[in-house]
Amino acid sequence: MAIKVRIPATSANLGPGFDSIGLAVNRYNYVTMEEADGCQIISLDGAPVPTDETNLVYSTAKSLYELCGVPFKGLKIGQINNIPFARGLGSSSACIIGGLKGANRLLGNPLADDDLINLAADLEGHPDNSTPALTGGLVTAVFENHRVWYVKQEIHGELQFVAIVPDFELKTSLARAVLPDTVSRRDGIFNLSRAALMSVSLYSGNYHNLRVAVDDRLHQPYRLGMIRGGKQVMALCYELGAYAVYISGAGSTLMAIVDSKRQKFGEQLSDRLPELGLPGWQVHTMGIDNQGTVIERV
Repeated sequence: MAIKVRIPATSANLGPGFDSIGLAVNRYNYVTMEEADGCQIISLDGAPVPTDETNLVYSTAKSLYELCGVPFKGLKIGQINNIPFARGLGSSSACIIGGLKGANRLLGNPLADDDLINLAADLEGHPDNSTPALTGGLVTAVFENHRVWYVKQEIHGELQFVAIVPDFELKTSLARAVLPDTVSRRDGIFNLSRAALMSVSLYSGNYHNLRVAVDDRLHQPYRLGMIRGGKQVMALCYELGAYAVYISGAGSTLMAIVDSKRQKFGEQLSDRLPELGLPGWQVHTMGIDNQGTVIERV
């Protein structure tokens, strides 16, 4: 049996929701998978991917077979990677969820999606990308004792999410290394209030709150200096009428939340980036994905 899995890109943190808030957008990776002898991996779009057992889709799928006590002979995997690597759009979570969801289907679905969510968070170390990658929508989540406690909220058509993707990677390990070990009580209260406001405002449609809700003192002030041109791009997004702008995940991508009526926002932004000396940056206008990971073909 061969299957095809579609996994959405994700954007985490949304400013103040460090390691706890994320959403899925309609840009997708695809994984084809079938049982085979040995490790057979191909890139179907020419993107460079590991073709040995270190491949994250393969190793994750193998771990699920072992967890379920099923003998593992190997897999034939094909990958289409529309989610850029190391840019803060959930590429590693997409691989993990693709491997878990695909292997679970090949095994006859012995595990529920909530089990897969817990396993994915264990592998990632936090649930803010992996959970919305599976469930879709806007997700607020807590990871405690190997279990994810989460709420999914569907966001509908009044918003577009505009990813401004730099022409350089930013590894999550490096982006975490610059963060302080402790924060002040004042900064903790600052972030708690804004994270709550962000989640509720997106769900309720009170988008006028987002400019305040997106502010953060836990990670963005430290990471923004690693993104050359980041401050200028954020200012430009607000000049063009964005509700909010934030570092997507660990970066290097910046994400603008924009009224869907501003249909030319992405085009206008792209036209202005060369003025900032950033001609190599790319702009992708996306919508929310409320469906999450799906098996497209069996």
